[in-house]
Amino acid sequence: MTLRSKFQVQCYHYLIQLENFVSHYEIVIEDIRMHRVVFCKSMTFRWFADVEPKRGGVIIKIQKSRKDPIQIIQIEKDQEISEYTQVIKDAFEGIH
Repeated sequence: MTLRSKFQVQCYHYLIQLENFVSHYEIVIEDIRMHRVVFCKSMTFRWFADVEPKRGGVIIKIQKSRKDPIQIIQIEKDQEISEYTQVIKDAFEGIH
C-alpha cells in the first residue's frame, strides 16, 4: 500500500487541506517519504511540517526553528486543519 493510499484510507482530506494551504508559498517542497509527507522550505529541505497518518486522523509535527522543540499536533476525524493554520504559517516563516 502506497503512502497516498494509506492517506486515502485514513484521512486523505487532511493532506489535501494542508497541501492547499502551503501551496500559497512559492518555495515549499513536498517530500513524500515512506510513511509520511514532509513539507520543506526551499531546496535546503528545512522542514516545517511533517504529516503522518494515524488511525482516525493525522499527526503533524511542527518545527519552527532548529533550536525550538518540535510541536506535535494530533488531529482527529472531527477536527479541521484550519484550526492550526496559524501555527503552520508561523513555522514556515520561522524556519531558515
